[in-house]
Amino acid sequence: MASFEVSGACTLNGEITPQGAKNEALQVICATLLTSEKVTIRNIPDILDVNKLIDLLTGLGVEVEQEEPGVCSFCAKTLHPDYLQDPEFVRKASGLRGSIMVVGPLLARFGLVYAPRPGGDKIGRRRLDTHFIGFEKLGASFGSESGSELYRIEAAQLRGCDMLLDEASVTGTANILMAAVMAKGKTTIYNAACEPYVQQLCKLLLRMGAKISGVGSNLLVVEGVPQLHGADHTILPDMIEVGSFIGMAAMTHSELTIKDTAFGDLGIIPDAFRRMGVCIERQGNSIHVPRQDCYEIETFIDGSIMTIADAPWPGLTPDLISVFLVVATQAKGSVLIHQKMFESRLFFVDKLIDMGAQIILCDPHRATVIGNERLKLRPTVMTSPDIRAGVALLIAAMCADGKSVIHNIEQIDRGYQRIDERLNAIGAKINRI
Repeated sequence: MASFEVSGACTLNGEITPQGAKNEALQVICATLLTSEKVTIRNIPDILDVNKLIDLLTGLGVEVEQEEPGVCSFCAKTLHPDYLQDPEFVRKASGLRGSIMVVGPLLARFGLVYAPRPGGDKIGRRRLDTHFIGFEKLGASFGSESGSELYRIEAAQLRGCDMLLDEASVTGTANILMAAVMAKGKTTIYNAACEPYVQQLCKLLLRMGAKISGVGSNLLVVEGVPQLHGADHTILPDMIEVGSFIGMAAMTHSELTIKDTAFGDLGIIPDAFRRMGVCIERQGNSIHVPRQDCYEIETFIDGSIMTIADAPWPGLTPDLISVFLVVATQAKGSVLIHQKMFESRLFFVDKLIDMGAQIILCDPHRATVIGNERLKLRPTVMTSPDIRAGVALLIAAMCADGKSVIHNIEQIDRGYQRIDERLNAIGAKINRI
């Protein structure tokens, strides 16, 4: 198990460019299974979760060719569906939550899929009911194999229908969408997720010959087509990494320019940081964060404590809640952090409390942070529980007065591409051990 040794109280300076979006990459790479023709994906992040998914597709028979760094072509002309029951596939897919998104496209092409229970972050319950209920609405049958950890999803012919998703699940919407594009007839999906990841998936599917309307809204209408063809697609910059870099600049009192952010696709992320008192200047598609000696959290008009809460898009993405929480520890003022989606995502705050942060964990979903701009966080030894908490702890360690150690950094590597090398290039002091 690798660890980071982080020397804190460092100042960052210069420019950094975000990687391709992890969540989008997992979706669009799975979409290449929908056609026998070549699909080229650009700006692919070199991270563990994406590389594991590409390895899974290779085992299925997909021909993957790396044309240049960050650019791969995928050709799913000859697939081996039996591999889905192979113990090797079960083992690999069980450790990757994104593996569930191979079900939709394979169901559309072959009518029979076996899927293990996927893994991923341990941040609370992450049910898959939305996915499987959607497949059933399209005419598939769903069940568990006797004495097996595999799910069996089967459909002689997928047929379009009207459906209301019980939650605006991003991966659920993507999975159902990929199944529906080749279903017979029209499919109407109400309460669909509309995150940029889903919009990007829709744009790729449209280039492949799908018929989708309502892109960017919570109502998607899909006219099924008999087959799809090849296409070329470029992944957006990762908005979670953009937010993480903004948080790092604020916490370390640094001046930093984040290049090529696709600013128009960041939603309310910049404004949410401004409510935390962080100065953000837009420079075209780039973001400049000037050095600030202190930043002050706003209050509501009546003077009551500010609340930062996640919400379905265009609300604040839950993947940045951990970053906002750690940024609040060094601010002037107080804030209530409300993580509505996952009941275990805030449990990493005990490590921040050990570092001297003033945080009250109200319940599994809410934490009150009493910011103290004069408080120096203490260095400590900690373990990363998941991707997003891991980078929040890294930010805290970079701010602390001394040397900290973060274990289990494989969790960080799952979502952040060579984060130590890239941050060291702009002034961080992170040693991988």
